[in-house]
Order: sequence, then C-alpha cells, then structure tokens
Amino acid sequence: MHANFHRLVERSDQFNQQKQAHALAVMSRYGQQVFQLLPVLLHYNHPLLPGYVPGDVPAGVCHFLPNSRQQQFIDELCQAANGHQGLESGQNEIFGLYSMGSTSSIGQSRESDLDVWVCYSHLMAPERAAWLQQKCLLISQWAEQRQVELNLFLIPDNKFRTDNQQSVEGESCGSAQHLLLLDEFYRSHLCIAGKRLVWMFAPGKLGPDYDSFVAEQFANGMLNHDEWLDLGGFDRIPAEEYFGSALWQLYKSIDSPYKAVLKTVLMEAYSHEYPDTQLLCRHLKGHFQSAERLDERQDHYMLMLEKVTGYLKSIGDEKRLDLVRRCFYLKVSEGLDFSHTQQAAYAWRIEQINQLISAWGWSAEKVALLNNRASWKVEQVKSVYVELLEALMLSYRNLIQFARRNNISESINPEDIGILSRKLYAAFENLPGKVQLINLKIAPNLAEPNISLVQVPTERLHKAGWYLYKQGLTPIELIGRSSLEYSGYVGKLIAWAHFNGLLTNDTELQLFNQDTDVNLQHLQEFCGDLARSFPVRAPSPTNLALSRPCEVRQLGIFLNLEQDPTTSWRNRPIEFNAKTSDPFSFGQQLENLVGSVDVLYRNSWDEIRSLHFSGPMAVVEALTAILGKMHQGATPPESLQVCCYSLNFRSLIRTRFELLIKECIGLRLTREQDSAVKTLLLGDTEHSIFFERRGVSVQKRAVSGPPLAALPTHKTLRLDQQAGKPVPEIVDVYASEGLMQFFFEGSAQAYNLYILDEANRVEVYRQISGSKDELVQSINRFYTSDQQVEGQSDFAHFNLPQYYEIVTEQGQQRVLPYKSIKEGRDDARPCVHES
Repeated sequence: MHANFHRLVERSDQFNQQKQAHALAVMSRYGQQVFQLLPVLLHYNHPLLPGYVPGDVPAGVCHFLPNSRQQQFIDELCQAANGHQGLESGQNEIFGLYSMGSTSSIGQSRESDLDVWVCYSHLMAPERAAWLQQKCLLISQWAEQRQVELNLFLIPDNKFRTDNQQSVEGESCGSAQHLLLLDEFYRSHLCIAGKRLVWMFAPGKLGPDYDSFVAEQFANGMLNHDEWLDLGGFDRIPAEEYFGSALWQLYKSIDSPYKAVLKTVLMEAYSHEYPDTQLLCRHLKGHFQSAERLDERQDHYMLMLEKVTGYLKSIGDEKRLDLVRRCFYLKVSEGLDFSHTQQAAYAWRIEQINQLISAWGWSAEKVALLNNRASWKVEQVKSVYVELLEALMLSYRNLIQFARRNNISESINPEDIGILSRKLYAAFENLPGKVQLINLKIAPNLAEPNISLVQVPTERLHKAGWYLYKQGLTPIELIGRSSLEYSGYVGKLIAWAHFNGLLTNDTELQLFNQDTDVNLQHLQEFCGDLARSFPVRAPSPTNLALSRPCEVRQLGIFLNLEQDPTTSWRNRPIEFNAKTSDPFSFGQQLENLVGSVDVLYRNSWDEIRSLHFSGPMAVVEALTAILGKMHQGATPPESLQVCCYSLNFRSLIRTRFELLIKECIGLRLTREQDSAVKTLLLGDTEHSIFFERRGVSVQKRAVSGPPLAALPTHKTLRLDQQAGKPVPEIVDVYASEGLMQFFFEGSAQAYNLYILDEANRVEVYRQISGSKDELVQSINRFYTSDQQVEGQSDFAHFNLPQYYEIVTEQGQQRVLPYKSIKEGRDDARPCVHES
C-alpha cells in the first residue's frame, strides 16, 4: 500500500469529517436530518422506524457508531417502544453508505439531491436484496415527505467486475455508464458510514496489476475484509462507454443543463486523450495521497473545471470555454448571497468563486447579469437555451466521430438507447406544430404582464401569419421591438406562451387582427379553456411508455377560433328540421359551419403538438390527422375537450363535433374489427373515412340530387378482412406514424424482420441469418451519422428506430422491447396487447 499508509488512514478520516461538515452546513434542516438519520434507518429494521419492512431484511452498517444526535434519536425511539433497552441491529450486511455527486463539493446547493450508494455482498440471496431495495424505496419516500430528494442505489461489491446488465430507470444510468460511473464515484464519494475504500489507498500506477496487488494485501494482513471494501480498479475507460455516457448526460441536461454541459465536455476531453486518458479520479487520488490539508485540489467540481478548461484551450475553443465558465459559475453560485460573506457555511465557497472571477477577468456587469438570473425573462432564456443545446450537440457529435474513427461499437444496450433517445427527441426536437419548451430550469419565472398578438395578412412586407410580443400595441411600445415567436396560426402562439409560463391569469392580452375572425373575447376564452384542459407540467413519461409508440394522452379541439362561417348568419332566417340541422351540412344551402379546427394534444412521451386546419375540408383533415396519431388497440385519451368559439350555433357545433370525434376514436382503437368505414357529409360532399388496422384514409364524392331523405348523415359498415396478410396482425396493431419500427420474429439462427416506416409502409424480410445485435448497432450508427437533411435540426438524430421482439406465449402473440442477446430476457415485460 502507500508508503505512509497509517498516516494516510488518519488523514482520510480527518478529511471525511471535514467534508461531512461542509455538506451539512449547506443543507436545509430537513436535509441535515435525512443525511444524519440515514445510517440509523439502515442499521436497524424496526416497526417504529421509517423504511421498516417485515421479514429477514438485511440490516447493520459496518463500523457504524452513532454520534450524539443519532444516539439521541435512538434513545427517544427506545423510550417510545415501551422502555425497550435497545434496538437490535443486523449482522452488518451493509458494507457502507457513500454519497456521490455534488455533496460536500463547491457544486452543492441547498436544493441538491442526495445520491447514496448502499454497498452489499454480491453473495446476498436475491430475495433478500429485493427486500433491501424495498426498504430503500420506503426511506426515499420518507425523505421526499421532507422535501429532500434522496436516491439510494444498491451496489453489489462485484458490480464493476461483471458485465453491466442494468437498465435505465429514474436516476439510474443503467447500461449508459459503467466504469465511467466508477470514475465519478471515486472522485466524488463521501463516506457516511461503513468500510474504507481500498482504491483510494492503493498506489496510482498499478494499472492492470491492481487486482493482484490488492489480493496480496489482503493475504499478508495489511488489509482485512472487515474494515476495507474493494469495488475494483481500472486501467482505462473502454471507449465503448463514451456514446452511452454522452446520451445520459444529454438526458440529464433536461433538468440540470449547466452541469450537463460540463460533463459532456469532460467526456469529450477524455475521448481526446484516448487511449491514455488521464482520469479525474486518479488526479484526485494523487492530491489526496500527497495533501496535508483538505483544499480545492480535492474538490471534484474544481478538478472537472480544470480538466475541461485545459482541453478547450488546447483546441482553441474560446467560445465554449466562456460558456463552460458561465455554466460552472451558475451551478456553484446557486443559492448564494454574495452580500453575506460573513456566513461561515458559504465563506470558503464565495472565496473560491471570487478567485475564479478575478482569474477569468470578468467585468462587474457580466457577474451582475449572471447573479440576476432569477429575474431573467424569455429573451435571456431563449438565448441561453440555444447556446446550451449547441454546446451539448457539439460534444455529442465529437464523441460520435471519435467512435467512428476508432471503429467502436457502443456498450449501452439497445433498449436504453431507445429510451434515452426518445426522451431527448421529445424534449428537444423542434418539429412543425410542436410546442417547444425552452426553460430548462434556466429561470424561475417567465410570466409576463402583457402579451400582444399581431396578425399579418398575405402580400405584406412581413411573412403572413401571427407574431407574439411582450409589449402593448402602442407605437411607442412596439417600435424597434422584435417578436418573441411566430406561427402561421394563433392557437400555437397561445399554447407556446401557456406552456412556457409567459401566459398567466394576470396577463393582459391585446390583439391586432386584420383578416381573420379572431376577436379578443374569444381569444381570452381560448386561453381559459387551454389552462383548464392542459396543466403546464405533467408527470415525466415512464420507461415503459417510452418503449412503446406514443399515444395521445390529453386532447383538446378548438373550433372556429380563426375562421367562423356562422358570422354570415347574423340576420338570416333559420329553418330547423331533421334534414337541415347538421352543422356540417346546414340549412337549405348545405353549408358547413366549421371553418377552422385547432388541435392540441399531449402524448405519452410528454410532447405537446399543435395542429391547425381551415377551409371546407377542415373537419375531415383534422379527424384523419388525430386518428393518424393513434394505433389500433391503443389506450383512449385520458381527457378530451371540445370547445367552440362561433358567433352563432356554438353549442350545436360543439356537441356534434364531440360526438363525431368520440365515435371515430372508438372505431380507430377497437380491435374487434379489422376494417370499417364511416360516411360523413360536409357541405354537399360525401366523405368516406376508411378505418383499417394500419391507418385511416378518406375518399370523397359529390352528392347528386337531394339525397338527404334517403341517406343518413353518417353510417358505419364492416369491410371484409383482407386475405393473405404479409405481416402478423400484432405488427399492424402496433403501427405508429412518425417513426421507424423494426419487429423481429423467430430465433437468433433464422428470423423474420418486419419494418414499418414513418408512413406505416411495410417491408418484409424472411429467414434472415446473422446477429440481431450487429444489425441493430449498424442501423443506429446510420441514424446517428452526420448526414444532415436541409432544414432538419441536430436533434432529429435522436428519432432513432424502435426495436421489438414478437414472441408467442400460450398461443398468444406479444411484443417486447428488443434486448441484446447478452442481457437475456428474464426481466422482460410485455409492453403491448395480447393478440
């Protein structure tokens, strides 16, 4: 071991106590409570303790000795248990509790979550490990009740000596990172209770001889297993991990954009040094083994900044260097009040930050702007959003090129690639009609007191459509101002303002409209209907939802907001009877009273989409667009709202359309029939809507003569099932527009492959031989390549195909997310319907 081994052990305990003090000083009162009671809750398993699970639950944390606060809690608990003389701990089956991440570093803030590894023996029986997992979940829920985000990760002691077969779940990176995760743990860990870590005390140049060296130390008595935990060492990070790590950090950027920029550039710096990567954990160990006091050289956030700074300077990227420094500053200064430097808890952090500001040569104005981020509004947020995404995507592209240069295949499994890429695509890809959410926790409040909407007709200097401003409509307010957002239709602008937090109950709307039927009263009604129908935030999609085709969850339909044919009926006589009262073919002139349809929906991937249709075909176009977003057998929308803004016949039009859309959704989703057709009369034209397993199509014909007496307004009839289907029925059931889907059927030796493209066109390949994994990897490489289509954003590369297996169990077909062969399928769960 290290030459000054025993001195190093003493210094390690001293540094650990100092780091715990730093961590506790920053935490809230409840955060301190959770941090200090966590080892108590895992050391004991008692009915009066949070996290109690009946049965033979693993308990007992090695070398846990309660401090005064913990002992007081234990004594009070014993008194509550009718004077019982003490609590019984387990047999010290938990090797240690170690926080990782920002805890105790300059990057920790009052709101930082607490990520803790719970280390145990890989020989523990699986059912007992499952009980321990349940106990950890209950403890996390107890912490959540105290507004503390506590993530407990069960880590067997051989985790980093075996293949990584984990899956992405919540805060767990699954197969996206493995040894890179160990690198981060070693450089950021803080021992809460438990054994010391062998790796920190071993010489730094062992490389591949690490395991044999450590075994020798245990054999000769220098180390003993009761006091020391060895999670393993590593000579270098396999290059295969960089792709998955980049995806994971991009995903984390949705909630922590500043930290994600730092970490993605760090991955890029690591790849730049490959194969002789100088890992940060080795730097930190070197500092630890030579230091006499705890200083910034042992702060992994400071080390990360030093590493990425050196890399960006070496390639001459001053633009990203400035961004990295701003990201670091915004991360580490979160929650700090620089006017109260006398606060001992923050004094050391403020001193280090001020030293950095001076070294960077920042002006007072630049620092003031960053310090004022709580007051940032939409202009600053949009600018920062674009800058962050550009930096993240540049790092991602550089890592893809690194993998291609070195002919590297990714180690992340296909299912995790699919889940992470789906989350990124849903969050960032800017598609036509998609309502883009720009505030990645960049600013706390984007609410505006005034929002103005200006409509520009065709053949004018500016592009025809609608423009949104945050000022009033007087010339003095608008002159020289740029619009915040543009759209061809007003509904999407209102939705954008609503979901990004600009539009609230206190916002005053103003309107300048030149040639549509929109008026201020109806616009205000639309804003109210939108707020009632769609909450600004929804629960994050589950991994199961992301492994399936997206489904419409919330659906809002808004009629005649922009074009209202009923305005012409103000002084006209109206004759109501059974033949003339259908608002789609109304009166003696067979007029269609729906002039425009705005559709807004949130899907199961948490995307928000807006569609607009106008003209005599608006009803049919809207119907087919909505139904095209649904696949046969899907779950119906959780909510459906139909609103109408007509000057006349409002209730009649709304009720008729609501009945129609509900009936059509029922026909589209049912699996009891293969095909059906619905006939609908719009004006004087009959439209036949064909419902088939793979989609919806429309045919139309003019009605000759007066057919109304003989022909009902609509009808439903069955079509004969097609013979000789080229694909299994469940493939058609699973068809979803807008993405590539690959279905494998059969064994690894010979299998059929069914491919559905974005328009649900099918290709069939039978009796294929060869590796499915290699096929999946080659397809993913093609989709993540640098071939860029004009007008397409960088994040279009994350619309990766979805891969499925068709399996037959007890005579029923199921579809499972595809997993690589090395993972096996013991934990596979069916993700769709039975056939």
